[in-house]
Amino acid sequence: MKRAFLFLSLIAAASLPLTGCAATQAGDAPSLAKRPVEGRFDIAPPPVVVAPPGPLPADLAGRLARWESDAAAGQQAFAAERGAAAALVSAAAGAPIASERWVVAQQAISRLTAARAPLTAALADIDRLYLDRSIDEQVDGLPDIYALRDRLADLASTQDAVIEALSRQLPGQ
Repeated sequence: MKRAFLFLSLIAAASLPLTGCAATQAGDAPSLAKRPVEGRFDIAPPPVVVAPPGPLPADLAGRLARWESDAAAGQQAFAAERGAAAALVSAAAGAPIASERWVVAQQAISRLTAARAPLTAALADIDRLYLDRSIDEQVDGLPDIYALRDRLADLASTQDAVIEALSRQLPGQ
């Protein structure tokens, strides 16, 4: 008898919250349907017309050409120093820190870093130009500027990887 009473009381207790939910859903809850006032602002915003960037201004074409030639000169100087630096770093592999071979290899890496200066200077200048023109909303020529910036950044990142790899070959790095 006690078990039956306990079982019936559990069933009754479990069904109370369910009947409460059913009573709430029956009619005293507000409808979730869209009201007429909600559709008043369903209008498309006016289209914003953005003019495409025009050609590169004449005053910038010369600067871009100069930066491109500076980058090419930096790449050539870097390539000329790379072989010698790699050979000196290989010779210094396993040499103690501050030994003669280690110092010579460090100097070769420094010369390699210095040889790329025209490229990094051109990249810094073109970054400054790109940011200045973007801030001033002067979009003419930005695709050309960005394309050159992208090429120079790729060259610089490749050179960074070479210098990093050579530096890691030396002890203490």
